[in-house]
Amino acid sequence: MSSSETDRFLLRLAQHTEVEGLWQDLQDWMADHGFDRLMYAATRFRTNTSMGDLRDARILTNYPKSFTEPYLEGGMFYDAPMVRWAMENVGTLSWSVIAQDAMAGRLPPECMRVVEFNRRQGVVAGYGISFPRVSARTGHGIGIASSTRNQAEVNAIWAENGGKIELVAHVAHLTLLSLPHGLHGRTLTRRQREVLELVADGKTIQDVALVLGRNPTTIEKHLRLAREALDVETTAQAILKAGLQNQFFRLDA
Repeated sequence: MSSSETDRFLLRLAQHTEVEGLWQDLQDWMADHGFDRLMYAATRFRTNTSMGDLRDARILTNYPKSFTEPYLEGGMFYDAPMVRWAMENVGTLSWSVIAQDAMAGRLPPECMRVVEFNRRQGVVAGYGISFPRVSARTGHGIGIASSTRNQAEVNAIWAENGGKIELVAHVAHLTLLSLPHGLHGRTLTRRQREVLELVADGKTIQDVALVLGRNPTTIEKHLRLAREALDVETTAQAILKAGLQNQFFRLDA
């Protein structure tokens, strides 16, 4: 792909308004450049002791369920060496570094368990990219892997095209940050968003009821359902989480 073709693709990525289309374009482009397995993860809810609730993270992947169920739902990712590296660092890392640490006995048992699981799944050749963070509560990264190449071949691809691959990943990431998401049943309904938006603008429940032509009891119900959908206790927390997940002011609102 020439530089002008890359520029056009970057513009295409930046212009996406829906996650699905962007993710498909990114998968296709990465596959054309030797990486057919992707896992993107982003959270704005880290704490000092954990990476936050998985249900509040945005996770996109094309790995099969045989991998994602134990890795994600089973919680193995917490001990994945690449994830641990990404949560503390910014930049890129070849999986060959992890392989060397494993061979030298520098990884703790819980991390070695993940390394062995990856080997059984054929996930052995790739790179990790950790994106810059503006807050200690955020963490964003993408793992790109090849199911048909070894690490030496992947390193050769990176030596030739790594800068371009990293740039594409960064543009995709920045676009994803601007798009709404709500996973695991945490997406707000149109009415819940509308009520939260009005409260966020400083309106009282009585004001919202007047604007929408509903009674205050109905407004209270929508706020309660919004809090439940976002798994928070207060309306202020609901407004914060909905804002961080870009669920406000959507085109379908």
